[in-house]
Amino acid sequence: MNMNTNKFFLILILAFLPLFAINVQGAAVEGEEVVQGDTIKLKSHILDTEIKTTVILPAQYFDEEMQEEQYPVVYLLHGYAGDYSSWSKIKPNIDALATDLGFIFVCPDGKKSWYWDSPIDKKSQFESYITQELVPYIDDNYRTMPTSQMRAITGLSMGGHGAFWLAIRHPELFSIVGCMSGGVNILPFAQKWNMKELLGDYDSNKERWNDYTVINLVPKLKKGQLKIIFDCGVSDFFYDVNLGLHKALLEKGIEHDFISRPGVHNWDYWRNSLDYQLLFFQKAFEAHSAN
Repeated sequence: MNMNTNKFFLILILAFLPLFAINVQGAAVEGEEVVQGDTIKLKSHILDTEIKTTVILPAQYFDEEMQEEQYPVVYLLHGYAGDYSSWSKIKPNIDALATDLGFIFVCPDGKKSWYWDSPIDKKSQFESYITQELVPYIDDNYRTMPTSQMRAITGLSMGGHGAFWLAIRHPELFSIVGCMSGGVNILPFAQKWNMKELLGDYDSNKERWNDYTVINLVPKLKKGQLKIIFDCGVSDFFYDVNLGLHKALLEKGIEHDFISRPGVHNWDYWRNSLDYQLLFFQKAFEAHSAN
């Protein structure tokens, strides 16, 4: 091999070093936004398949001088038409937010599950998957603060319903919950979004449908169990059910932040909404840390 050939290969190696460095850090590079963290494929025994999840890490996570540091976690759930990559597309600066706030973001793929354990589709057991497999995996493999007080969950639309569903039913895992434009009462929408394939026909299964809607979980909530924030645009088709949830929480005496502002069911609204909710989560984490 002559001198010119050696120089060619040296230049080629140097040119590709940045790409190798990105992969060592675990960036999501498979046709997605490149962010600090990983897109992992977790083999779920409950679902009997691999499920992708995007994990977004603060830049300081990789600092050699901060290798003992642990971080609070925010789980971000996508809507009916989304997947694990939705939040990195809705909020392209989400890696910068992770760094500024010192949060780990976890964005699981919930398919079209509504984040329930379906009583009729044994392949759609996403409540069990998230609570029994994903959360423990994240705590075992990342430097999290593995307590409910330092773990928040929120989501948009279907994911907003899912966030409430999981947080109310699993206070041992989540003490902070948010919801953006959430389908918090599914009963007026029984013919939409695949739900009858997961719950059965509404007319034949009314009791089940009542059991599987978030607004009907309010009587089970205890005062102080959750720190709650949710919002909805006044022109959103879910606005009335969010207003209904707000009233139900007031009647039960459950403290919460409810925000309504101009907006519809779209990315622009959720992009803005996430900023408000992250501020709420930051204050909640700080309050827990101070105790």
